[in-house]
Amino acid sequence: MKNWLVGLTGGIGSGKTAAADRFIAHGITTVDADLASRAVVAPGEEALSLIAEQFGDDILLADGNLDRAKLRHIVFADESKRRWLQSLLHPLISNYLRQHIEQATSEYVILVNPLLIESRQTSWCNRVLVIDAPESQQVTRTMARDNNTAAQVENIMQAQLPRDVRLQAADDVITNDKDLAHLHAQVDELHRRYKELCRTQPE
Repeated sequence: MKNWLVGLTGGIGSGKTAAADRFIAHGITTVDADLASRAVVAPGEEALSLIAEQFGDDILLADGNLDRAKLRHIVFADESKRRWLQSLLHPLISNYLRQHIEQATSEYVILVNPLLIESRQTSWCNRVLVIDAPESQQVTRTMARDNNTAAQVENIMQAQLPRDVRLQAADDVITNDKDLAHLHAQVDELHRRYKELCRTQPE
């Protein structure tokens, strides 16, 4: 990677998007694995056809787009199906992310990926930033955002890396357990630090 890269990750409902938005406000390019995962399964892409073959045409919405909510519920309830999907999508997503990281022109780049550690993309990064929140807040936030039940959110959390494993992989941690101002203050401090680091530790 020619750009100085910070990998940003965290469990569902931890506040990754809010943190990334604050870095964007500072003029930092963010490359988002969720956006990449949508792009590689857009109508007309081969991956979408393969998914429809595997799970049936009812995995598609009326407009031909992937019903991501339905697919998420299927794969988080069946590990073999989740592994099949990951083996299909991860190489495509990795190529998309690498291309967009290389094209970025900001002082450093943020790579947002909930699967940063599992996908071993930490090896691309100069720093790994984990957005952390109490599990009870993760459940509450995700229920409010996605209209999921507590049981659905807990299934997703159980399929993700344990919190302690994620924290062990971190170079930096933001604890998002208060209001947005508290989150922003932590991002602002790290932004100052990253600007200094990418100037003094270019490799």
